Amino acid sequence: MDSTSFLDHFEELPDPRMERLRLHSLMDILFISVCAVICGATSFVDMHDFGCAKLKWFKKKLELKNGIPSHDTFRRVFSLIDPGEFRACFMAWTQAISKAVGGDIIALDGKTLRRSFDTATGLSAVHVLNAWSSANDFCVGQMKVDGKSNEITAMPELIKLMDIRGSVITADALNCQKEIASQIVEQGGDYVLALKNNQPSIYEDVKSFFEDSFSNGFDAPYDCCDTDDYGHGRVENRNYWSVRVEHLKWFKHKEWKGLVSIACVQSCRRTRDNESIETRYFITSLDKITKIARSIRRHWGVENKLHWIMDNDFGEDLCRVRAGHEPENLALLRQIAHNLIKQESSKNVSIRRKINKAGWDNDFLARIVAGV
Repeated sequence: MDSTSFLDHFEELPDPRMERLRLHSLMDILFISVCAVICGATSFVDMHDFGCAKLKWFKKKLELKNGIPSHDTFRRVFSLIDPGEFRACFMAWTQAISKAVGGDIIALDGKTLRRSFDTATGLSAVHVLNAWSSANDFCVGQMKVDGKSNEITAMPELIKLMDIRGSVITADALNCQKEIASQIVEQGGDYVLALKNNQPSIYEDVKSFFEDSFSNGFDAPYDCCDTDDYGHGRVENRNYWSVRVEHLKWFKHKEWKGLVSIACVQSCRRTRDNESIETRYFITSLDKITKIARSIRRHWGVENKLHWIMDNDFGEDLCRVRAGHEPENLALLRQIAHNLIKQESSKNVSIRRKINKAGWDNDFLARIVAGV
């Protein structure tokens, strides 16, 4: 097989099959399946059909002593691969291809694989926690969690696997936890965490402070900035305020390690027909309002540039695989395909266009899997 950068990091992936049943190389199966997903495959049958359609091309790159694996072989392999081992290879690869950017913003957010449930067996849908790098514009980590509420236990495990030194970790209110804030600081990162009623004491104090300050004026030094966004028939203005907790005599929440500032964002969205205002609150280890505002704004990239892409371009929410480790491993396989597509250097070309072109043009597909 030709040397392919992403496969170099998966060569240590243990093959879970009995040796006498290994008619196809694990790396051949992985390579074919990644190429198939890059070109729009959403099932194991698609992977087999894609391999047969591209047989001549694959024979130039792989040994294929026993031809293209059947769809049952693809299914069996991805149901057996250990997700932890697969994730370790994935994260070693993403760390190798990630640009070292000072002040990267890493957004962590959960996503439910909606069709992975099984009513007959009472199996609930799989929920995964994704880590999205703003600087690199792709997923740098993924972990399955038992349910949305258990993101609180999965997030520390995922952070532990990443090098977050010099980065800002952002998360929604569910993961606004003292232990998580402490771990981020101990690993050399900063945090911006959304604040809601799951932390009632500090939430009510911060909310009351900003509401009173807007009505009667700030009684402590503060910083502010604003941004404007235009598009899709709307205008959105965001105003940001932050206050260092050292200037707040009433602030008693010293148990939050590394906490430097409290922040508020007021978003005013206007369309032709209506206007809405939303106010959100945050705690952060940052002190500069511009960094805080940038981190808050970039957090939504995990929704706009990752989860939306997974559903609309890779059909993740429609994927019905559910046996064994299939859902988790295929979710990671889609992230591999997405990261490879993002690495391809064509400018101003959408993910959908690249998926289509890769299916039509073997040379373009080769560029993607080579990471150029």
